[in-house]
Amino acid sequence: MADIHITDFYRDAAKALNQIYNSFPRLVTVFVEDISGPDTPDEFGLHSPRHQACFATLLWLAAEGYIRYQDTIRQEAIDQVTLTHKGFTLLSAQLSCRSAPDKKLTHISKQLDGEEQASAPVGDFSPAIDLLRAALTTRASSAVDTIMQILLNR
Repeated sequence: MADIHITDFYRDAAKALNQIYNSFPRLVTVFVEDISGPDTPDEFGLHSPRHQACFATLLWLAAEGYIRYQDTIRQEAIDQVTLTHKGFTLLSAQLSCRSAPDKKLTHISKQLDGEEQASAPVGDFSPAIDLLRAALTTRASSAVDTIMQILLNR
């Protein structure tokens, strides 16, 4: 079982990448609360550790070259965000999922068979973004963890 902060990191990264992919190639503003949920700063104006971790995840995605942004809006959002070439090709790549040794990935791909998707799976391959969306739809941490581990290790 993964540490909760790593599970939160994978979920935040997955939600952010999905949101940015959905608006690609337009530049958008990504609000931390849209990813991690509502937050109420304390009496000193400091955000919760959960909010700060989500904001750090967005900055990490940029530092590692998956997204680019123009500026931050305090710790509330990152502004003028888009996928980099690396991020776009990662999410657009066709992944072999049905023949994968990892049963969790096979389970995620089976969910695609019963759902309407923008780009349908082809043979034993599915676009990475479809697998990511299916994992997010399951609300199962293990599914999100698995697909994000596969994507971040490519």
